[in-house]
Amino acid sequence: MPKPELLTQVKALADDATAQASEYSGVVGTARQYIVDNFGQTGLIAAYIVLTVLVLFVVSRLAKLTFSAVKYLVVPAVALAFLASVFLPISFAVALPVSVTVCSLFLLFKG
Repeated sequence: MPKPELLTQVKALADDATAQASEYSGVVGTARQYIVDNFGQTGLIAAYIVLTVLVLFVVSRLAKLTFSAVKYLVVPAVALAFLASVFLPISFAVALPVSVTVCSLFLLFKG
């Protein structure tokens, strides 16, 4: 069983977060009151945990997408454009849009 002071700290943090969030939207306060009325304080803590996990999941997916874009689009496109400008009689500015298009298609089909 969790310690009582830990539960009071969690409740205080949740109340502070709700107070800050309800300044921006009345929906948060309404949802909080609904959860407390129907499920109690334990349900409210569970809802906060679920919301935190969902936010972390979305942030991790965005980070993965950003890393993939840099890994499979930006670096190869600049490298291909540089190589094309060194070995072919075209400029870097002309080769870059073509290499970005090719790398974008690769990223799109790779998934």
